[in-house]
Amino acid sequence: MSGVRTEEIMIAAIARMLSGLSHVAVGSASPIPGSAALLARKLSGGSLRVSLLGRISNPTFTDGARELFDCAAQGRIDAFFLGGAQIDGQANINLVSIGDPDRPKARFPGSFGSAYLYFLVPRVILFRQEHSPRSLVPKVDYISAPGVSEPNVYRPGGPYALVTGRCVFDFDKKNRRFALKSLHPDETLEDIERETGFEFDCPQGKATPGTEVPDTEWLELIRGPIGDEIREIYPDFAAKMFDAT
Repeated sequence: MSGVRTEEIMIAAIARMLSGLSHVAVGSASPIPGSAALLARKLSGGSLRVSLLGRISNPTFTDGARELFDCAAQGRIDAFFLGGAQIDGQANINLVSIGDPDRPKARFPGSFGSAYLYFLVPRVILFRQEHSPRSLVPKVDYISAPGVSEPNVYRPGGPYALVTGRCVFDFDKKNRRFALKSLHPDETLEDIERETGFEFDCPQGKATPGTEVPDTEWLELIRGPIGDEIREIYPDFAAKMFDAT
């Protein structure tokens, strides 16, 4: 197999977080989490239910986002995925705009149902391939969906981890901050500290472990049946990832 790509490392890292779950849902603009969910289903022997918005053949959601929201409200979704133009150290995400809301420097598609799902789904995995001070900021310019809530707020859902193109963070709900879990190949702690706009915790008294790289079996799955399946929803991503591999 040829060299492992950053996207494949992210796919494998997310797939490991889905082990043992029953139902995983994937929203729009999520090719990496979508591929990870399909990989986790394959590794589970088909026992993991994966619902992807935008699927045309054999759709798992027959009523689109409305059915997704209903399932989340009923407690029938174990994991979901959220990205953001900005993500801060309390796991707040920004999907709206940068700068002054009245005169923004940039606008994005909008929050949609992100806050609703963030409050309801027990395991929300954040993802962002770009890992820089521009995307991982001390405080988001606009809170589309808050990562933490006051103690008197009923909130069964919330952030579980953040997977980027450089590393994996766990989210410590008690301390309301991220903790560095693993470094992708060729990354150092100094790299992560320099490229991360928010403060985070590190393993005490030991070196940060490396993110496990997918082995040949996993790569064959990602580049074979997973790539074929994800192509229907994300043809551009599939062409970039798999046709050139």
